[in-house]
Amino acid sequence: MTKRVAGSRRDRGPVSPQGEPDLVVVGRVGRPQGIKGEVTVEVRTDDPGARFAPGATLLTDEGPLTVAQSRDHSGKLVVLFEGVADRNGAEALRGRVLQVDARTLPPLEDEDEYYDSQLVGLVVEQRDGTVLGSVVDVLHLPHGDVLAVDRDAGSELLVPFVRAMVPTVDVAGGRVVVELPEGLLELSDAPAAPEG
Repeated sequence: MTKRVAGSRRDRGPVSPQGEPDLVVVGRVGRPQGIKGEVTVEVRTDDPGARFAPGATLLTDEGPLTVAQSRDHSGKLVVLFEGVADRNGAEALRGRVLQVDARTLPPLEDEDEYYDSQLVGLVVEQRDGTVLGSVVDVLHLPHGDVLAVDRDAGSELLVPFVRAMVPTVDVAGGRVVVELPEGLLELSDAPAAPEG
């Protein structure tokens, strides 16, 4: 069974100081849709109905945006934000990362689901206890989610976030246990090929 991740920390800065919101990315504004201020949104949440419901407030680096209305159009989410009345206003929003405070997210019911914010910072170990590094990001790629691990040796290890390779996630214990196929660890230790 593949483990899934709800919400994303991509495009986020460092973890917020204690007491400040721990932000989770739920979407990114795309291109304008029509001439009335609507925009398409690249969804990065498992619950777009709740996150983009009318009245929902989303946080951005340039201030909060409140959803006036949202709808599905040919498989894409189209959103109108309050105060955005035309295509020029919609174009000004393009590329903005839409976030929510992780503390407002509901607990996950599936034991194989995790918010990115729960995974980033966990120590990555092999079954024998050998520490490989720590999770610095969760990449949401078309073929599945991948843990980006910062190795103590300064290299990066990418581990597909599937049960076969990540059999144990111990959020309370601050660690994940990995079982890597032969050769994957050596790949991360190999020097980068020179450019040119």
